[in-house]
Amino acid sequence: MSERILIVEDEPEIARLIEFALTREGFSTCHCADGLSALQVFKDRQPDVIVLDLMLPGLDGFAVCDRIRQMSNLKDPYILMLTAKGEKIDRVNGLCAGADDYLIKPFSLPELVARIRSLLKRSLRQQQDLVYRTQHFEVNVDRCTASQNLDSGIGRSLELTTLEFKLLSTLMSQPQRVWNRTQLIDRLWGNDFFGDERVVDTHVARLRQKIESDPTNPKYIQTKLLRS
Repeated sequence: MSERILIVEDEPEIARLIEFALTREGFSTCHCADGLSALQVFKDRQPDVIVLDLMLPGLDGFAVCDRIRQMSNLKDPYILMLTAKGEKIDRVNGLCAGADDYLIKPFSLPELVARIRSLLKRSLRQQQDLVYRTQHFEVNVDRCTASQNLDSGIGRSLELTTLEFKLLSTLMSQPQRVWNRTQLIDRLWGNDFFGDERVVDTHVARLRQKIESDPTNPKYIQTKLLRS
C-alpha cells in the first residue's frame, strides 16, 4: 500500500503541482484548502504525512499542527510545514507546535519529495515492541504509550505530545548518558532540522511540567553545566 499524504494548501495552483509530483512518485494524495477541513480529513483518512501550509483560512497551520498532535488516539503523522514565511521565529514556532520539518516557499518539487521520503525513513516510530523501563517510568515505543510510577506507588499514564514522547524515549534509551542539544536535535528531527537549537529547551521544559513534582527543581531530567 502506498503511503497516504494529506496536502493542506489554499493556493490551488501550488496544491495541484504538489499533488501531481507526489502522485507521480507513487504516493496516495488528498487535498483540502483550510484548517478546519484539514482536521476532519485527518480524522477520516489518517495520513502518513501531512504537507501543511502555515497561512490558511480559518485555523492557521500552527493551530492545525497543535490540534493534530493532541489527538493521541489517532495515527501520528509526520508533518512538513510549508510556508512563505522564512523568519527564524516562524521556523521555531512551527517546530514547537509539533512539525517534523519546515520548507520555505518558493521550493522545488524534487526537494519536497526528498524531504517526505526522508521523514518516512525515520526509524523511531517504526521500531517494534521496544519498551524502555526504569524505576520511575515505562515507555512502549511501538504503542506510543508512557507511564510514570509515582512515589506513592501508584502508576499513571502520561499524556505527551509526539515530540515530548520522542524526547522521553530518547532519554530513557540511555538513562545515564548526558545529551547535548545537537545530539537531541539529531534524534528528534534528524539531519533536516532548521532553526534555533534552543527549541530543545522548550520541549524539555514542557516535559518537566508533566513528570516533575517541582519543575524548577527537577529530579528526573537534570541539566549539567559543562566546564570548558
